[in-house]
Amino acid sequence: MNILLVCDQKIPALLYGGTERIVWWLGEELHKRGHKVSFLAGKGSYCNFADVHIYKPNIPLNDQIPSDVDFVHFHFPITEEVTKPYLSTLHWNSAPDIKYDKNTVFISRNHAQRHNSDTFVYNGLDFNEYGKVGWNMKREHFLFLGKARKGRKNVKGCIKIAKAIDEKLAVIGGRGLPFNKYVKYKGFIGGEKKSRVINQSKALLFPVLWHEPFGLAIVEAMYFGCPVFGSTYGSLPEIINNEVGFISNSYSEITNAAKEYNNYDRKRCHEYACDSFSVKQMTDGYLNLYERVLDGMALNQENPIHKANTGVRHEYPLEP
Repeated sequence: MNILLVCDQKIPALLYGGTERIVWWLGEELHKRGHKVSFLAGKGSYCNFADVHIYKPNIPLNDQIPSDVDFVHFHFPITEEVTKPYLSTLHWNSAPDIKYDKNTVFISRNHAQRHNSDTFVYNGLDFNEYGKVGWNMKREHFLFLGKARKGRKNVKGCIKIAKAIDEKLAVIGGRGLPFNKYVKYKGFIGGEKKSRVINQSKALLFPVLWHEPFGLAIVEAMYFGCPVFGSTYGSLPEIINNEVGFISNSYSEITNAAKEYNNYDRKRCHEYACDSFSVKQMTDGYLNLYERVLDGMALNQENPIHKANTGVRHEYPLEP
């Protein structure tokens, strides 16, 4: 099959980026399986295994899709009529009452349900990109992984928990933030540097204050053997089970659970991530949906629409 992946961001993501990495990994895996892959992506994009066309937001989509393409996979919402078979993945939360195309796919069950849909494919990681886990590496700190300036990611809550259990907190995804003796700011890092910091972590703190659509950071941490302690919003109850972490909307309960991080089997966390959230599983899911569309089926009977009051911003504080 000749598949075009459309992303309005630059690929590959060199240091940071969620959607861009998912698009890249999906393209790589489709290529490995014998499909012809091309990208329509942001200015500056390049690829050594597929053709790259530069996405131009002011030009109609149909005019940018090569004629020999069999299927188009958009990674942003579309509002135009597209003549080729297609689907669109929504990677983020949206404002209330926005209506989406019938062939829209979400990235967790909760994400889909909040848009009156049941069509979703979990994100999958290419774990080869992270390197092997150093099981004998010293675990030196707890971990925050996300854009720290986004209040919904709740770095302040993570610092609060770290203080309560007298542990250092490594923050990947933040710089220039207020100094705190408990916090080690690592900035926006990627590659081996990022993998090493995660590998040195005792556990991931993830008490988010919104409905997380998926949470790549959770899977990245579990791959390196870190249990995860977070809130119950969005996808977290789907991804974090009792074997690999603990979820609650109470700071005191999360704090008490985090004290017992050593009770979790690190190799079980790693195996669970690899078994449940790999790029191979994600690709299987999307290929199944491609076939459904090619068979003439709409992925949703009605246009998905975002329900009001479902955690677009900081609507769900945690209890003491």
